[in-house]
Amino acid sequence: MQLKMFVSRWGMSDPLPQLFAKSAEAGYEGMECGAPDESEEAQFRALLKEHRFDYIAQIHSSGDDLIADFRRKAERAASFAPTIIVSHSSRHGLSFDENRRFFEKALLVEREIGIPIAHETHRGRAMFTPWTTAELLREFPELYIAADFSHWCNVCESLLDDQKAHLDLAISRAIHIHGRVGHREGPQVSDPSAPEYAEELRVHLGWWMDIARRRREDGTAELTFNPEFGPPGYMPTLPHTRQPLADLWKVRLWMKRRFEQEYANL
Repeated sequence: MQLKMFVSRWGMSDPLPQLFAKSAEAGYEGMECGAPDESEEAQFRALLKEHRFDYIAQIHSSGDDLIADFRRKAERAASFAPTIIVSHSSRHGLSFDENRRFFEKALLVEREIGIPIAHETHRGRAMFTPWTTAELLREFPELYIAADFSHWCNVCESLLDDQKAHLDLAISRAIHIHGRVGHREGPQVSDPSAPEYAEELRVHLGWWMDIARRRREDGTAELTFNPEFGPPGYMPTLPHTRQPLADLWKVRLWMKRRFEQEYANL
């Protein structure tokens, strides 16, 4: 099974040509971001082709009619022929029946467009906790996720020691990894290489490697991984100046290389 690394455009201010060039030089093989607006669509498509990058599209449900918005955004994302569509799906605070209706229709859209959709385990969304996610995964055996368990650490204020059954189910359905290390009080440590976060790093690496083993056992051809640490706001900052505590590009690159090292022992 091939490991394929995706760079996130989130938080990157580089013009597209420079971002693609430096990402390719750093060993990334694809880009993950929302579909570009019309003003840069042609350039984006050309750069994907020039650098032989795969594309993972991100979409976010919003508005009063969540499923209509989901369908519109998924169909546009599909026009870029992405490897996967990663979706921030529905919203928290809805009942199970409301979310069940959303995912019934979302699965229909997925079948129509013929591209795998991974629903992200994200705060503010239907899959914001291990137990709400488990309910949905049990209801829909064909539903898959993008694993971003850092959010669950934040929501549960723990490293999920008491969530093993729910985690095992989520890991069995994860087809894409957002490799961000969270902690008990937030979705992102300031720097995963710092020794004070050794426990958090170990736990997250364990989850990601469990996903890798499951996908290899399934006969999956490739595993996609995005070291998706976020910019200031997600990244802690100094008071008064809002200066980030670490360099975002370097943190992502460190996480990329650290997981590659771990994966080499699979």
